[in-house]
Amino acid sequence: MTTYDVIVVGAGAAGLNCARLLAGEGLRVVVHEARERLGGRIHTFRPADGGPPLELGAQVVHGEHNPVHELLGPGRTAAVPRRVTARIVEDGAERSMGALSTGRRAPWQLEAALLRTPGVTGLSVGSWLRACGSTGAEAAAATEWFRQNWATDPEQLSAAGVAAAHRGDAVGEGEFAVDGGFARLPERLAGGLDVRLGSVVRELSYEPGRVTVRTDAGSAVARAVVLTVPPAAAMPGLPAWKLAAAADLPAGDGCCAVVTLDRPAPDTVIVFDVDGRTGFTRCAAGRPEVLVVAKAGAAASLRAAVADRTAQSDRTALAELLATALPWTSGATVLDVAVADWGQDPYARGAFTAPRAGLEDAAGRWAEPVDDTLFFAGEATVAGEQLPWVQGALASGERAAEQVLKALR
Repeated sequence: MTTYDVIVVGAGAAGLNCARLLAGEGLRVVVHEARERLGGRIHTFRPADGGPPLELGAQVVHGEHNPVHELLGPGRTAAVPRRVTARIVEDGAERSMGALSTGRRAPWQLEAALLRTPGVTGLSVGSWLRACGSTGAEAAAATEWFRQNWATDPEQLSAAGVAAAHRGDAVGEGEFAVDGGFARLPERLAGGLDVRLGSVVRELSYEPGRVTVRTDAGSAVARAVVLTVPPAAAMPGLPAWKLAAAADLPAGDGCCAVVTLDRPAPDTVIVFDVDGRTGFTRCAAGRPEVLVVAKAGAAASLRAAVADRTAQSDRTALAELLATALPWTSGATVLDVAVADWGQDPYARGAFTAPRAGLEDAAGRWAEPVDDTLFFAGEATVAGEQLPWVQGALASGERAAEQVLKALR
């Protein structure tokens, strides 16, 4: 039986960053990853013709001070171009994005107002929207905005958690793309590490200072283990109080698709579907791909359309969804569809974890080490503390590495 200092479960941003830091301190570390690829919910689609990559998971690098810039090295990230036509679908009609701030407060204005509002402890975002007088079309747009940005219905989303996560994020402004795709980040983090792909951890048992994990290839023993799997995919063998914390941290539904058509897009466009059917849809001028990033109820809508596409030769449901968001696709033939269905993924069980109203302490309970032997990382461990994006996952991996080093030394 092989013995290590630390076993890390999960080769996403959190697990790889944690393993990198521990290995850098001279510890013997192995990473077990159930998928046959690195990255977890970082998943890059690369067109067959060598065109620009598209992201089926984490979309962009947020902020000019994001640690991703330093990890990748100079010249590997570039600001996302702002020359894009922004539109919405509302009541079945395509309109300018500016309609959301004409005679009403735009969703992003309401979210900014939430961050400035004191005394929101105990409120859901839905109850806060009603308290600040948001009704009608304004409230409907804001509700869908929060669903798509937090993968959770505002009635369950913690207003205090949203505000705290924004305040805890110090990466600055702007959005950046990774040259060659976001998957370059886990590839860089994994350099020099012992990573076992396709290695599902079936069972975990522990006593203070000793943990055993079993995979299909055999068992391994370590002084500590770092679990970076989402709480919804928590494995047997954890204490009951840990499993209770996991149950309070469900991941919101998410589904992404790259649809390749038989014609190129005439313009670079992003569309926000206020009606809740497609989430955010994007296309780039001169390219045949359409990217659909859908969360909450829109994820179920996209999932159903993709399933219909596999069952019917005319692909009507998917074509209808695209034509509503992007009229230029009407009559186009779908050549290929690449899907990352995070809600149905057995190792993700959802897009990411948002802070739930009344359960704001759940992330802290999930993050708490057990007997200086079991440690936890991943974006769920910082829910309501930092934004549930890659920088939050990286920070959680760093925190877990510090905890492990303190315990083992």
